[in-house]
Amino acid sequence: MTTNEPASGASADAIVVGGGPAGLSAALYLARYNRTVLVFDTGHGRSTHHQKNRNYLGFPEGIATIGLRELARQQLAPYEQITIVHHVISEITGDGESGFTAQGQGDHRWHGRVVVLATGVLDHFPHFPGWESYVGRSMFWCITCDGYENRGRNILVVGHTDAAAGEAMQLHSLTDRVQLLTNSHSDEISSKFRKRLDNANIPVIDDHIHEVEGADGMMTAVNTRGGLRIELDSLFSIQGATPETRLAQQLGVRLAPSGWIEVDTEQKTSVPGVYAAGDVTALHSHQVTAAVHEGAQAASAANYFLYPPELKAD
Repeated sequence: MTTNEPASGASADAIVVGGGPAGLSAALYLARYNRTVLVFDTGHGRSTHHQKNRNYLGFPEGIATIGLRELARQQLAPYEQITIVHHVISEITGDGESGFTAQGQGDHRWHGRVVVLATGVLDHFPHFPGWESYVGRSMFWCITCDGYENRGRNILVVGHTDAAAGEAMQLHSLTDRVQLLTNSHSDEISSKFRKRLDNANIPVIDDHIHEVEGADGMMTAVNTRGGLRIELDSLFSIQGATPETRLAQQLGVRLAPSGWIEVDTEQKTSVPGVYAAGDVTALHSHQVTAAVHEGAQAASAANYFLYPPELKAD
C-alpha cells in the first residue's frame, strides 16, 4: 500500500470512495483478488470519532474506532495494489462499459473500471462550543453501540421526533434516569409517543442547548437557552443523519425511499459497475461489523464484474 498521490490521470481496477471500515474492507478484498485499488480517504467520518467499539468480535477489551482504522491500514500496508489518496472526490462520471472517472480538487482526475461507494453519513449532532471533543466519549448516537455502558446512568436524549422518543423509551430499559430535550423550534413527537414518555416518567423539555459543562470529553451538565441546568452523565443525539449520496446521484444510482443508497444482497446498486457499502446503504444497523461485511461483499461482486466472460459462471 502506498499513500503517495498518484499522478492525475492514473488508472486502477477499482475506485473506492471512503476510508472507513467499509471502504478499507473493500480495498483489502479487492487487493487479495489482485486488483489495483485507489482509496479516497478524507480522514473524516464516524470512524474518526473518539468512540470505543465493544461489539466487534475478537477484541476482548473493545477497540477505539480510530485504532481499528490504524490496524486496518497496517493490514493493507503489504499490498502494493492499494493506493490511499487524500483527496475529496467532487464528481464521478462514466459507466460500467467504458469505466469511471473521479474528479478531485485542483482538477485532478483518476480512472477506474468499477466504483465502490463507502461515503457514510453526516450526523446532525448538537452544535455548541467544543462539541466535537465529546463525540464518542459522552455524546453518542447509537444505543446498540453505547447503551450497555450507560446502564443506570443519567442520560439526556436530544431530539424532537418519534425516533428520539423511541430511543428514550429503549434507553429507559437500561436506566430510570432519562430525560428528553427537543433542541428544536418544532416538536414532532406524536401524541402516541408522548403518552409512552409520560407513562415512563420521562420528562420532555422544549428548549435548546446553549452550552455544556464538562472537560476532557466528559459532560456533566447542559445549560439551555431558557436558563435550565440539566445534569447528566451521557447525551444521546437522535437528531438524525444524512447519507452522503451526492456521488451516487451523479452516477444515476437509485436511492431507497428513505434516502439511502439502494443495494441488493451483494451490495450492487442499480448501476452496473457501481457498488455501495457501509452506513450509506441503510437507515438502521449502522455497525462496524455490518460495514466490514458489506465492504467485503461489494468487493467480491466488483471483482466478479471485472472477470472476462470465460471466467464467469453465468
